[in-house]
Amino acid sequence: MGRRFVPALLLVLLLLLQAQLWLGKGGLPAVSKLDTELKSQTQSNEAAKLRNAQINAEVTDLKEGMGMVEERARQELGMVKPGEILVQIAK
Repeated sequence: MGRRFVPALLLVLLLLLQAQLWLGKGGLPAVSKLDTELKSQTQSNEAAKLRNAQINAEVTDLKEGMGMVEERARQELGMVKPGEILVQIAK
């Protein structure tokens, strides 16, 4: 009886360890969920990097010259230089 008990006990322990590995905390479902969250966060980071680059370009343009300031004033405030005539085309 002792000769069969040890291998059976070892087999049960092996099965328990495998079940913990596959189904327990830190197992495949948890890893899959973390992988999905990582992909989502990576996409969010890329979008933020793009937006930061655009804002950085605007800041650089505003620091370097008045061209960007004038362009924004024309677009957002409808400003016109003296002697100019504003023509708007409705789409």
